[in-house]
Amino acid sequence: MADTVPGAAHTSAGNTPAAHTALAGASPPGTPAADPPVVTPGKMSMPTLTAMVVGSMVGAGVFSLPARFGVATGILGSLIAWTIAGTGMLMLAFVFQNLAIRKPNLDSGVFIYAKAGFGDYAGFNSAIGFWASAIAGNAFYWVFINATLGAFFPAFGDGDTVLALALSTVGVWLFHFLIARGVRDAAVINRIVTVLKILPILVFIVVLFVAFDAGVFADNWIATGYGDLGSLNEQIRNTMIITTFVFLGIEGASVYSRYAKKRQDVGRATILGFLTVLSIFALVTLSSYSVMAQPQIAATRQPSMIGVFEHVVGDWGRWFISAGVIISVLGAYLAWTLMAAEVMYIPAHNEDFPAFLGRENGKGTPITALVVSSLAVQLLLAVTLVLTDALNFMLDLCTSLALIPYFLAAAYALKLGLTGESYEDVPARTRRKEAIFAGIATAYTLFLFEAAGLKFLLLCSVLLAPATLLYVKARSERGRRLFTPTEIALCALIVAAGITGIIGLWAGFIAI
Repeated sequence: MADTVPGAAHTSAGNTPAAHTALAGASPPGTPAADPPVVTPGKMSMPTLTAMVVGSMVGAGVFSLPARFGVATGILGSLIAWTIAGTGMLMLAFVFQNLAIRKPNLDSGVFIYAKAGFGDYAGFNSAIGFWASAIAGNAFYWVFINATLGAFFPAFGDGDTVLALALSTVGVWLFHFLIARGVRDAAVINRIVTVLKILPILVFIVVLFVAFDAGVFADNWIATGYGDLGSLNEQIRNTMIITTFVFLGIEGASVYSRYAKKRQDVGRATILGFLTVLSIFALVTLSSYSVMAQPQIAATRQPSMIGVFEHVVGDWGRWFISAGVIISVLGAYLAWTLMAAEVMYIPAHNEDFPAFLGRENGKGTPITALVVSSLAVQLLLAVTLVLTDALNFMLDLCTSLALIPYFLAAAYALKLGLTGESYEDVPARTRRKEAIFAGIATAYTLFLFEAAGLKFLLLCSVLLAPATLLYVKARSERGRRLFTPTEIALCALIVAAGITGIIGLWAGFIAI
């Protein structure tokens, strides 16, 4: 999963107590990242900014790439998929960067853009979607760790056994109590973790290309000789969720602008860092196709990078990549737990969530939000006992939920570009360019909803529908009007979809 960065939720010291800004470096949902070094604004060079962008996006998801691509497509489909994903996510990165410039006062979270553009209820659903994505990402982490241990100790299975649930439970509440006691600043830990997670990935790429087998690579070009993977269009669609997952957190890249020596370095660092990460992800995928046949890659247990590397170098490869996975995920989980609590705490102080979610303990920790977040992770982990494929389910759910705030932010940027709001003193050429970027990003996120499929849209609604009660409580506490006519229609649609999802789960036509 990709790692989010300071401000991945676009929090700022101006909105939260200093204690909460220790989130710097939290890694989303796809996946939470390393805390940046403590720096003085205006002191970071372009190479340093670029390294920060790279570190923020390289997370646990990359270790799942070989099998997720192998089960869906061959080399040609992979190349096209990464091209589409790279273009779409880069446009989304530009959207967040442009919004930070056009609306600098909107710094209470990525979900604030939905509220500014489409009303309070849309903003609420964006915030809940972002929070639920973080929760699903946290559950993914524990399944991922246990699936890695399962390669050595079969009792952990694929992260979905009773023993795996027991270990995850201990981990969830251990981190909970550490954070509740005021352990927030993960800067040193995460700087070490950043190195330890990137090192095995680079070793993986180099070793596999040294072992390059031209015959295997050629057979994997379209992989039609191994069975029916569907049309090329179907193959590409089937990779879109994983390509999005590994880029989660891209919205935080522009947050480093306040640290830059030169403002123009921010855009350059964003592009260079993003292209570097895209290259790493694509090389992990392509190098796997150079040493194993597509069906073998597809059948590799997750985290699949372990099995592919072991196939090439032997048993030590399993230990080497596994150590990198566990260190990376444990280091990132702290940041993600902080992020999940923060995503409830900030809207509570902005009067979008009930006031009780903004309560702090004596250590300055948003304790109620932390308790709710930990319980939610625990509930999702309990569900893994009945899931067919817990690891990929959590990954897909995390990504599908993250699409809600992404889509609404892109749509808001498009709205600004079309109406001209906030572009009063900006050249028409700049406005047109940014409107085009926002239009592409909006279309891309809509395409991702379609690629995710009806199943995950309904499951998202199953979570969003009951959450509306929090919105009703928050509005009632402040004596504000509950819904506008448009919001009533939106609420009815979400509730209807949620009921449909529950019926689907009960009747069995939605399989998890």
